[in-house]
Amino acid sequence: MHTDQILIFDADDTLWENNVLFERVIDGFLDWVATPAERDRTRSLLNGIEAANSAALGYGATVFRQSLADCLQHLNDGRTPTPAEHARIDALLTPLSNRQVELIPGVADTLGALADRHHLLLLTKGDQDEQQGKVTASTIDHHFRGVHIVAEKSVDTYRQLTADLGLDPGRTWMIGNSPKSDIAPARRAGLRTVFIPHEHTWVLEHEDLGPDEATLQLGAFPELLRHF
Repeated sequence: MHTDQILIFDADDTLWENNVLFERVIDGFLDWVATPAERDRTRSLLNGIEAANSAALGYGATVFRQSLADCLQHLNDGRTPTPAEHARIDALLTPLSNRQVELIPGVADTLGALADRHHLLLLTKGDQDEQQGKVTASTIDHHFRGVHIVAEKSVDTYRQLTADLGLDPGRTWMIGNSPKSDIAPARRAGLRTVFIPHEHTWVLEHEDLGPDEATLQLGAFPELLRHF
């Protein structure tokens, strides 16, 4: 068991449920705009639009709304969505607005125990106000010695955080569910990593990590207590 470590936690789909809510919106959107035979093709189209918009505009519900509207416009041969169609998109997005934060089972108790013997930090990407709202609503933010909200999680993000906080990479672990944002870039920045897969991880966060003996993979969040 490692003692007195720096544990950096991802937020969405590591500490609380997030992408499953977006998936429910997408299901409703596809029910509306695609026939069963066209559903997979339309989802692939939306994935491509989301990837482009995320790279250009960032993350969060506002960008997601834009992606749905862009997808609808593409399906309509370039016709701009009508006010009624925009209203229908907004209705689909209602569950993402002013929602309660649903912690993943075991998170609250596990963080409480870990905070007694380690230095805990939170690192999440996305819209500043949106992510801060979720952090505050989670009621677990008091466990973290610092909360860092960034536009993107790249190798440079981890290197900069390490330098700014004077972290020892050998004692610093990035813990998250996203191979693309949490594990691969943190490893390339020299940090140690803990991968906790989530069945609803966003498709754009998938990445083949390949053989990686340096990454600890766990089946559930409370298993951290066996190692830290």
